[in-house]
Amino acid sequence: MSSVVPDPLFESGLTACYSFATFHIDDNVTMTTITADQNPHEYEKEHVHEVYEQIASHFSSTRYKPWPIVQRFLQELPTGSIGLDVGCGNGKYLTVNPNVFILASDRSESLVKIASQHRPHSSVIADNLSLPHPFSLFDFAISIAVVHHLSSHLRRVQAIAAVLESLRPALRPEQSPANPEHVGGKALIYVWALEQKTSRRGWDEGDNQDVMVPWVMKTESTQLSNENSLTFHRYYHLYRHGELEQDIIEAGGHVVESGYEKDNWWAIAVPKCIEA
Repeated sequence: MSSVVPDPLFESGLTACYSFATFHIDDNVTMTTITADQNPHEYEKEHVHEVYEQIASHFSSTRYKPWPIVQRFLQELPTGSIGLDVGCGNGKYLTVNPNVFILASDRSESLVKIASQHRPHSSVIADNLSLPHPFSLFDFAISIAVVHHLSSHLRRVQAIAAVLESLRPALRPEQSPANPEHVGGKALIYVWALEQKTSRRGWDEGDNQDVMVPWVMKTESTQLSNENSLTFHRYYHLYRHGELEQDIIEAGGHVVESGYEKDNWWAIAVPKCIEA
């Protein structure tokens, strides 16, 4: 298993550790605010990684239908493309386009075991901030509903940068006269939106962007009662309009296209052109 990359500010001794005080708003969501000095690695381990380990099987059973824009992105890729699915979950996107090869990764060992069933694609355990792949190699990457689980702005930008660094860089047309249409790799990134006023969650502009979202597991015998149900809370940073694009720019990327779909902000990003 890949180790978690140290946070540069945390390592430098500056105040870059985070502690989260939580308070209940209703039965569905717990809001979170940064207060003091807890290590963000430990916070994410408790409120993201360990949760997905415990709910992996149940979570996987609810994740089977590809989202339309992700499906379109993958299906439009040239035959023979090689790419990454960073934070692949149960690997539901690995079978969308049989003409491309995907190296999938996830922090959850249990989810990777499920994803590994989708041959011939490969699935490995890896942290988003420490991807075990060569730089500047891949034709595409997807990161679907992953970056919002990082608990600081710096770590979210680092996660996006890690995805962009894996992509094949593009040359400017004047730098590649033999192939003026030479393009590099591209990434599709999805994050949960703050603006969800029409959803059952009801979040909207002005609400707290850092929340704990419950995952409730019930057995058949407890469908009519919460007495024996298990509830796990996962940390999310809810992205406001324009925030994803700004994070991509800070990570050294260029936004090609972006939009909103079903309570999510998404963007297609590419690395900035390099000198020949």
